[in-house]
Amino acid sequence: MPKLLGNVHHSRSAQRRVYQALVLGSVLALAPMTWAWLYSSGHREVADTGGWLGRVPDLGTALVLGARVNGEQPTGMLARRLDIAAELYRAGKVKALLLSGDNSRVGYDEPTAMRDYLAARGIPVSAMVLDYAGFDTWDSCVRARKVFGAQRLTVVTQLFHLPRAVALCRAAGLETYGVGDDSVKLWPAPTYSYAVRELFATGKAFADALVFRSDPVFPGPPETSLRRVLAG
Repeated sequence: MPKLLGNVHHSRSAQRRVYQALVLGSVLALAPMTWAWLYSSGHREVADTGGWLGRVPDLGTALVLGARVNGEQPTGMLARRLDIAAELYRAGKVKALLLSGDNSRVGYDEPTAMRDYLAARGIPVSAMVLDYAGFDTWDSCVRARKVFGAQRLTVVTQLFHLPRAVALCRAAGLETYGVGDDSVKLWPAPTYSYAVRELFATGKAFADALVFRSDPVFPGPPETSLRRVLAG
């Protein structure tokens, strides 16, 4: 009997340790998401809601984060980001559009596709600045400040991505407000899929911004193009 009781006690202790490990793992997994939501709180707006343009501060620059393109055409979600940026420009909320995306391989060029889409809709090319090395959100935010000299901006993306984008730009030293497209209205299945992926992406973002203070893949050299647009 004592041996049996000892085995039961050992089993319960092992179960308690497993439970504690699971709880700790859950807390650690959710910590980056909690950070992103809290750090971006009060700095986010949902596009196409009543009076949303009036609630966006005038910060001079819209940082439009890139997403996949098909040939020379933006995908639907990227097109919505660009439409929002165009509305911000027409409303006088921004003077410059910083188009940041991936051009890491021959034949794939997000920033140029973004520029052409906006130009076809009447936005002057002279108001656009292209960042060809925005390989992820952290890189785009850091390069906006260190390479292009931005100090304050409105970041434009989808709603599921917005807390991470705003938090990263603020962590990079930028005065930041964010506007997000509620993509669940048009693309529910991809939106839910991307929202799940945000759990892992935000973990990496947390490490990049707060733990390692990672440099972008291409950290420089500094450019004056954004300053010229804002000055002009």
